[in-house]
Amino acid sequence: MHILIADAFDAKLPERLAAFGTVSSDLATLGQAQVLLVRSKTQVNADLLAKAPALKLVIRGGVGMDNVDKKLCAEKGIQAMNTPRASSVAVAEMTMAFMVAIPARLIEAHTSMKEGKFLKSELKRTELFKKTLGLIGAGAIATEVAKRAQAFGMEILAFDPFLKAHPIAKLVSLDELAAKADIISLHTPLTDETRGMINAAYLAKLKDGVILINTGRGKCVNEADLAAALASGKVRAFGTDVWHSDPPAPDSPLLFAPNVFMSPHIGGSSKENLGRIGDEVVAILSDFNA
Repeated sequence: MHILIADAFDAKLPERLAAFGTVSSDLATLGQAQVLLVRSKTQVNADLLAKAPALKLVIRGGVGMDNVDKKLCAEKGIQAMNTPRASSVAVAEMTMAFMVAIPARLIEAHTSMKEGKFLKSELKRTELFKKTLGLIGAGAIATEVAKRAQAFGMEILAFDPFLKAHPIAKLVSLDELAAKADIISLHTPLTDETRGMINAAYLAKLKDGVILINTGRGKCVNEADLAAALASGKVRAFGTDVWHSDPPAPDSPLLFAPNVFMSPHIGGSSKENLGRIGDEVVAILSDFNA
């Protein structure tokens, strides 16, 4: 069995996978590959699959499967799987990093100090304590966020049309969440229903001065509409680890909008998480090879 590792995984993974066959990171071997490992960069689409006639299994290291054409894989008899449990803690911690740093004005404080400024009275902080967090999507990652937000003394609301109950959050409608949340965090997959769901119409329903965080999928946000809401002050700040593309287009409106705090899609890239992803990959291949 030939295993092709197309994207960045734990450095120890090739050695761990050697028991299952030959392992390569050379994309020129795609035509020989029975197993393809990807993360978010490689697009498993018609063009790629046409070059992979021997492919039997695609493993997406992480949660979202929007870069894998699952329907086409199924038509070709290729299994498409992910590692949904591995990334929950890493992405939840990234979400909390934005959630703590933005109201604490930590990034502005650091930047101003590096510039020789001492803005002690100018930088007014706000607290998380007794604020309302709204989670759009309440799966594994959002639940880990809820656990941590609970420790900060926050009230936690969530919208998830697939759930009837949640162990921590109070489930509410999307409109009620918009009306009550001081901070909103996105944790939805990219689907026809969620694509562009954060748009001008929904942003108008939010509380003035809301903080928005996205560690889910970039295309759930209409970038132009959100940039306008940031410019008007309707949205106080936006923290994002995800984009419409990796890297974002040079003309992405969010790169130039005020009060955007950004990172280059590193939420799932902790050392510990890459190890957990490797564990799940090994488990999947053990079952596949049985």
